[in-house]
Amino acid sequence: MVAKRTTASVRHPSIEEAEDDLSIEYPSSDGEPMAENKWQYVAMTDTVSVLENRFLGRPDVYVGGDMLMYYRMNDNATRVAPDVFVVFGAAGKHFRDSWIVWREGKAPDFVMEVASPSTWRRDAGEKRDIYAGMGVTEYWRFDPTGEHFTPQLVGERLAGGAYQPITLETDNDGTLRGRSDVLTLDICARQGLELRLYDPETGQWLRTHRESEEALQAAEEEVRRLREQLQNLQGS
Repeated sequence: MVAKRTTASVRHPSIEEAEDDLSIEYPSSDGEPMAENKWQYVAMTDTVSVLENRFLGRPDVYVGGDMLMYYRMNDNATRVAPDVFVVFGAAGKHFRDSWIVWREGKAPDFVMEVASPSTWRRDAGEKRDIYAGMGVTEYWRFDPTGEHFTPQLVGERLAGGAYQPITLETDNDGTLRGRSDVLTLDICARQGLELRLYDPETGQWLRTHRESEEALQAAEEEVRRLREQLQNLQGS
């Protein structure tokens, strides 16, 4: 059942209704750990890293993760901290302590929450309503352990003020796949509950940082091997 958009509970005053009190401080930390376990940590950090690399050449695209997000003007007690979020039309990639929606001029276009034992229920309920009220176009949830919800990947797109499910397909190898129109990528849960991003235009998986490092090391090793061969030929 699709929940109705609850804008009343998440709405922040507009510029016309209130002035931004610049004396209010918005903390950058809530004292909570980034992740509760290694599964959640890897899924979060790998996805943020992959998306940062994906949009490296786009100064108007900001990728963030585990950052406090304030969405009610002059209220520093009401906030969320998306595990992964992407904003198109951002005012640059400069470092931020937090994302203050009314100062940035917009909410994220894409949000993903990675399930943990203490957060997955709030992700599916309260946070879902908050993101709908903020106008987040796509909201995805991923369960890296498969212990909290089935299927382990859920995607929803905002339509008519409410989230509607994004159709997921299962590949022959068991990969669960859904299309993110916002990112123009496929969001996938591969066998072993691994969260991965796939570019349908190139037909390639986006590399994680570890895979990029391994590819670089392999390329460097190949260059050394070819140099040795050339030196041997020249010396013979």
